Amino acid sequence: MNSDWHCFIKAQKGDEKSWRLLIEKYQTRLSALALLITGSSTAVDDIVQDTFLKAMAAKIKNSDGTVQGYLGTIAYRLAVKESKRNQRYVEISELDRHESGDNPLENILNNERDRMVASAINNLDNAHRDILLLRFYAGLSYDEIAVLLDIPLGTVKSRIFYAVKSCRDMLTEKGVL
Repeated sequence: MNSDWHCFIKAQKGDEKSWRLLIEKYQTRLSALALLITGSSTAVDDIVQDTFLKAMAAKIKNSDGTVQGYLGTIAYRLAVKESKRNQRYVEISELDRHESGDNPLENILNNERDRMVASAINNLDNAHRDILLLRFYAGLSYDEIAVLLDIPLGTVKSRIFYAVKSCRDMLTEKGVL
């Protein structure tokens, strides 16, 4: 059992320090995942909170995957459910990034780059967009994505390849890469 799972189990047993470590480590990625799927900055906090609550209440039967993948799967399902409820598309302009750093120019350039990357991802069709979000924001492995979406492993690999290629082409065209 890796250290993240050990921390997770301790958090489930009520260890406040472990709970905080998990939140600090995974909250930002889960928030980005929820925002890109729902398009609602108001829904993000609820989805992330519900993700942690569901995870802490769950009985873990198998810790072969990663904690990030486990939490990402919960967040993905909650975000898709919320998105279907609201039937909204992602508004990239709602992406609120909290930058830490002393260089304001660097922060502005990073924000702009992040917006362009998010825009490229958002321009993909749903099948390719979801695969990228699950892989790079939720941190799921190819196998975990295949199981979650009930598609063959080869399809997951193919969609990731073509999604990354499409994003790279869009970003190259805009001069980001």
